[in-house]
Amino acid sequence: MTAFEALSQILGHRFTTEAAARRQNARNDGHHPEIQPDAVAFPETTEEVARIVAVCAEHNVPLVAFGTGTSLEGQHLAVMGGVSLDFSRMNKVLKINAENMNVVVQPGVTRKQLNEELRATGLFFPIDPGADASLGGMAATRASGTTAVRYGTMRENVLALEAVMSDGSIIRTGSEARKSSAGYDLTHLLVGSEGTLGLITELTLKLHGQPEAVAAATCRFATVTEAVDCVIATIQSGIPMARIELVDEMMVRGFNLAQDTGLPEIPHLFLEFHGGPHAVSEQVSSFRELAEGMGAGGWAEASTTEDRNRLWSLRHGALPAITALDPGPGKRTMSTDVCVPISRLAEAVAVARTEADARGLLCTIVGHVGDGNFHCGLRYDPADPEQVAEVTAFSGVLAEAALRLGGTVSGEHGIGIGKQGYMQAEHGAALDWMARVKSAFDPGGILNPGKMLPPGSSSLE
Repeated sequence: MTAFEALSQILGHRFTTEAAARRQNARNDGHHPEIQPDAVAFPETTEEVARIVAVCAEHNVPLVAFGTGTSLEGQHLAVMGGVSLDFSRMNKVLKINAENMNVVVQPGVTRKQLNEELRATGLFFPIDPGADASLGGMAATRASGTTAVRYGTMRENVLALEAVMSDGSIIRTGSEARKSSAGYDLTHLLVGSEGTLGLITELTLKLHGQPEAVAAATCRFATVTEAVDCVIATIQSGIPMARIELVDEMMVRGFNLAQDTGLPEIPHLFLEFHGGPHAVSEQVSSFRELAEGMGAGGWAEASTTEDRNRLWSLRHGALPAITALDPGPGKRTMSTDVCVPISRLAEAVAVARTEADARGLLCTIVGHVGDGNFHCGLRYDPADPEQVAEVTAFSGVLAEAALRLGGTVSGEHGIGIGKQGYMQAEHGAALDWMARVKSAFDPGGILNPGKMLPPGSSSLE
C-alpha cells in the first residue's frame, strides 16, 4: 500500500490530491513563487495527526504544516513536495481558564477568533501580527507584532504545548505554571522552529486583562531620523507604550492612495497606551511632552473605539497600500525585516533608506520600532532580472547591517526559505548544533524539509 492510499484510508475525503486544494496551500503573502504540495490532509484530532506522521515516516514522505498561509518567508511551502497538513479543521478553543489567565486552543484557531471568544471574560490575547493568522502558525514562527513592545512575542506567551514528533509519538511540554526549572525547555525549542522539529497540535497560551482604559494617537516629524530618535528616547525614558509604530513618508503616500486618508506625506508615529484611566492620561501627557520637545507636530488623538480600529486597520493594511504605490501588472512586494538594539535603530533605518535610494528602489519603511524591529516593503518585477538582483542585494545589505549593529536578520518574519543564506553569519558555530538538534528530532528529515537551515548544513541532506 502506498502512503497516499494509507492516508486515504485514515482520512477518507479529508485527504485529497485535487488541484484546487493543492493550489490553496501553495499561496503565500510573501514574494515567493507558489509551490504546490502533492496532496493535502485535513486532520481533526491529534491522534489523526500522529497516524499521518507515522505513515509519512514509514514511506519517507515530506510533511509541511499549513495554518492560514500568511507567513512571509515561505515557511508553509512544500519545496520538496509531499503532504500539506492543513490545520484549519483543528480550530476549537478547548478550555478557558480565567482564574489562571490562560487558554487551551487547537492550532487552527486564529487570533481574532480567540479574542472574540474571550470577549466576555475580561481577558484577551495580545499578540497582533496584523494578519488573522492561526495560533499554531504564530507559535511555529515565533510571531510578534504591534503590541510586542508591551506584551512580548509568542515566545513569552506560550506556556505549554502538545506536539506530534517525527515518528508519530505525542508529547506534552510545559504546564499552566508561569515558570519552571524542570528539564530542558522543549516548549520554547518548538516555538519558532517553523515546523521542522515537531507539529504543534495544542497550545496553552497566557492571557492578559483587558485594559481599563485605552488611548491612541498619531504625531508626525519632518524626518525619519527625528521620529526614530523620539522612539529611542521614549523607550529609554520608561514610558510604558502598548504600541509605537513608525510609518515613513512613502508608506503614508501609500495609505493616501489606497484609502484616501489625507495625511501629510511625512513620517508618522502611530501610538497606543493601556492601563487605568489616570495612568493612561499620564502616559499620553508624558509622551506628548517628550515628542513635541523633539520636533513632533500634528498631534491627533483617536478618542473612540471606532477611531482606534480605523487607525490600526490603516497600519495593518500596509501591504495593499504598498501595492497602490506601484500597481503595475506582474509587480510583487518583497517584505523583509530586521531587528536591532534600540540604541542602534536610527543607524539601521538610515542604511535602509540610503540603500533603497541608491538602488532606485521604491521602498516603504514601517515598524514595531519600540523593540527595534522594522520592515521594508519593496516593489519589483519578478520577471526583470535587474530588479530581482537589486531587491535581493538590498535585503543582503540590510541583513549585514543588522548583524553589524548587534541585531538579527529577522525579528518577526522568520527564516523559512527566504533568509537561510544569513544563518551562518548570524549564528556561526551554533548553526552546527542547530543541525544536530534537527537530526535528533527528525532523523528521517520529513518535517518541513528545506527550511530554516541553509542547504548543506544538515547531515540529513
